[in-house]
Amino acid sequence: MSEQLSPFACVRVRSRFKLQRLRRVGRPMFRSVLVANRGEIARRVFATARRMGIETVAVFSEADANAAHIRDADRAVPIGPAAARESYLVGERIIEAARATGAEAIHPGYGFLSENADFAEAVAAAGLVWIGPPPTAIRAMGLKDAAKDLMQKAGVPVTPGYLGEDQSAPRLRAEADRIGYPVLIKAVAGGGGKGMRRVEGAGEFEAALASCQREAAASFGDDRVLLETYVTRPRHIEVQVFGDRHGNVVHLYERDCSLQRRHQKVIEEAPAPGMSDAARAAVTEAAVKAARAVDYVGAGTVEFIADASEGLRGDRIWFMEMNTRLQVEHPVTEMVTGLDLVEWQFRVAAGEPLPLAQSDIRLTGHAVEARLYAENPATGFLPSTGRLESFALPGGVRVDAGVEEGDAITPFYDPMIAKLIAHAPTREQAIAELADAVCEVEVFPVKTNAGFLVRCLEHPDFIAGAMDTGLIGREAETLAASAEPSPEALATAGWAFREMVEREVEGQPATPWVALAGFRLNAPADPTVRLFLDGRAVMATPGDQPSRSVHVLGDEEVVVFEAGEAFVFHDHPPAADAAGAGGDGQIRAPMPGKVTQVAVRAGDRVTKGQTLLVLEAMKMEHALAAPFDGVVDEVGAEAGAQVSEGTLLAKLSEPA
Repeated sequence: MSEQLSPFACVRVRSRFKLQRLRRVGRPMFRSVLVANRGEIARRVFATARRMGIETVAVFSEADANAAHIRDADRAVPIGPAAARESYLVGERIIEAARATGAEAIHPGYGFLSENADFAEAVAAAGLVWIGPPPTAIRAMGLKDAAKDLMQKAGVPVTPGYLGEDQSAPRLRAEADRIGYPVLIKAVAGGGGKGMRRVEGAGEFEAALASCQREAAASFGDDRVLLETYVTRPRHIEVQVFGDRHGNVVHLYERDCSLQRRHQKVIEEAPAPGMSDAARAAVTEAAVKAARAVDYVGAGTVEFIADASEGLRGDRIWFMEMNTRLQVEHPVTEMVTGLDLVEWQFRVAAGEPLPLAQSDIRLTGHAVEARLYAENPATGFLPSTGRLESFALPGGVRVDAGVEEGDAITPFYDPMIAKLIAHAPTREQAIAELADAVCEVEVFPVKTNAGFLVRCLEHPDFIAGAMDTGLIGREAETLAASAEPSPEALATAGWAFREMVEREVEGQPATPWVALAGFRLNAPADPTVRLFLDGRAVMATPGDQPSRSVHVLGDEEVVVFEAGEAFVFHDHPPAADAAGAGGDGQIRAPMPGKVTQVAVRAGDRVTKGQTLLVLEAMKMEHALAAPFDGVVDEVGAEAGAQVSEGTLLAKLSEPA
């Protein structure tokens, strides 16, 4: 699509929206907005813009030429190659796209350039409305060490640690020893869990520091880090704040984002379970104080770490950082307050005062959100790419999705494909409704974490509100384990294959030679059938009708969906696929990506689990480890190399 267009050609995707409603009421609102983002983020902003009668403009890379967010927009503009650094992170192209389409404002979404002060200034200099906080506030909160220093001066409690300018490895190691282990390394310019490592002991520090610095440099162009004492029973509490140009600042209560994996949020909720009135008053007051300290305007999130060893106490909650943008998890706040935060962003950017005073903002019920990712928990959460041949999300809950059936998941961007949000009068009801909804997710052949999400939502500690940020790590073996199909799922698979056989012989006399069930000369036929799941034989008793959703692929394969999982059955053993598995000593790239580190050379002896190479894909580093004790026969890639899925990266052999 983009190959046939000039770099900033405008593609008409849908008809213009009528603007009479806003013009009639005379509000000082812009008529059109360009969203400098993609996927679920862009679609979320477009939804509010459509409701408000604001014309929308999308931008897209070559990899997103047929993406869903383009179809949602009134106009769409190509801005460059697939790599984000050559498209979505090039501010000049986005501003030129706004000029070419006549867009009056730019909304950065969340991620990419949303916290880039230089871009915010460039937008304003181009005569466009910037739908975000002032560049001064972005800069003040953009570097974690400087932000913490500012918060200390403003009277906001901060986590103890090291914020110094000396970034030498010996100094950082010495400071970590002083603070005591476990210690947390965090990228100064970081966010979203990138460039962050927990270090258990001094012997792990140097390797963790190097990995953290590489990831930080790749994600933010800044490899500086800070150190924090690691709270042993941490809860992640954050407060949604909003400011306007008239000096008003309010909070919209707190969220709990403690259920995390590798510092990436998995389940979020509002309000925080176990939050007393006194603790809520302390943390929301600190958040408003933080926003006022930088003359904040627009939507922002002040993040805190709480020591939950004695419950949530106001004197055991410390400032971590402020994200000067809307957050991925903002829908739970919208659900419990009944407010549209993107609309608030539009109105504040247009110069209007905040729509409500603090006393008018109420909490109603409880909301829980789950992030649906294109990843495979059973293989260490490696991202999964490909076309969504089957993609069905549940009704009955709010769904913010970035893709539709038939769209492709590429290796170039974050693997989150949708968010599912439930709202109910009580926390218990919201969790139960969300778990039921996630069970209905049907995605194939791209793998997702839906089954993992169900197990998280059903974990007793989460249901009891007794979680902390380490819960998933402690329970990883159970939560991320490969699921097994129930007898009902097996029966559905058997039913599907029986139906296929019967269709094949329709109009012909039934014979035992085409039956899946066992044929016996001197006994009743065996009612069970043998199928193959993940290369192993399983026995199924076909049901009279399907009790699970089933998807038939050709005449040799069926997919049965159950509890968020997609079980693929065959009527014969499929050919083995060892790509990336390393069972024969061949270490292959499990996805397209960039090799950021090669830790071994030919001839090295390695032990099982030892890191051989590190592959960067979908904005994260993935360590490829030795599958057994052995010797490195060859290394097939150098650091910095871009590799395709299945590329042979290294080969091992058993020691003589």
